[in-house]
Amino acid sequence: MISVLLLGLAAFSSCLWANDSYPLEQQWLTEGLRTPESVLYYAHKDDALLLVSEIEGQGAEADGKGGIAKVGLDGKIIDQDWVRGLSAPKGMGVHQDKLYVADINEVVVISLSAGKVLKKIPVADSTFLNDVAVNAQGDVFVSDSHTGKIHRIVKDKVELYLSDIKAVNGLATVGTDLIIGADNKLWRADKDKKMHVLAEGFAAQIDGVEMTAPGEYLVSCWVGLIYYVYSDGRSELLVDSREQKINTADIGYDPERRIVYVPNFFKDSVTAYQLK
Repeated sequence: MISVLLLGLAAFSSCLWANDSYPLEQQWLTEGLRTPESVLYYAHKDDALLLVSEIEGQGAEADGKGGIAKVGLDGKIIDQDWVRGLSAPKGMGVHQDKLYVADINEVVVISLSAGKVLKKIPVADSTFLNDVAVNAQGDVFVSDSHTGKIHRIVKDKVELYLSDIKAVNGLATVGTDLIIGADNKLWRADKDKKMHVLAEGFAAQIDGVEMTAPGEYLVSCWVGLIYYVYSDGRSELLVDSREQKINTADIGYDPERRIVYVPNFFKDSVTAYQLK
């Protein structure tokens, strides 16, 4: 059964806050999704919605059970079967009318206007493609967590961009730089591919990364942690749902309304929080 619980959940939310200096206030909880791994906030012209990658099957099996669902900003499911036939879709990125989705060992390209798969780009020697980030020029970056590599796709051509990055996962682009969540560190790779540590010491491996302001980021760890990272490298724990066994996978973020969208992997739900 799908339910959307608007507000009225303050007691539950407050038990997850680690402190009150940068709290998250729960707005809604949407249940009935199918192993949601990633949420992408997508705004186009006067419309905005959420794209949710649903694994449904196994996280590393080419079983064709996965897909992308559309969810409204109010938490109501618009179209759960918008695109199906993927295997284990995870991170997503957008450029113009194209949605790029990491799917085990290939990047699936989907037409946003038509809701159809346009092509699949194989990434040689990859085994667990995880997150996707796209820069303003349309260059697509995709992480492979099992091999410690980041690949770049330019005009559908795949090239190795960085390697030897332990447990690489979350990606974000900032100008010519690439922000990387890997193991328990947040990195910045500059245009010359030089790596700089932005923050470290997270209690678990990083999953999602979203920029909230210049030099500041929200970071999720899959086990049930969400941090706020400041420009001076300090990190503040906002959510700890490990005891409740509520996973916090690859988060999405609405920069206009400052809403954080959290896929709760094993709970088959997505939670929206207002960042105060």
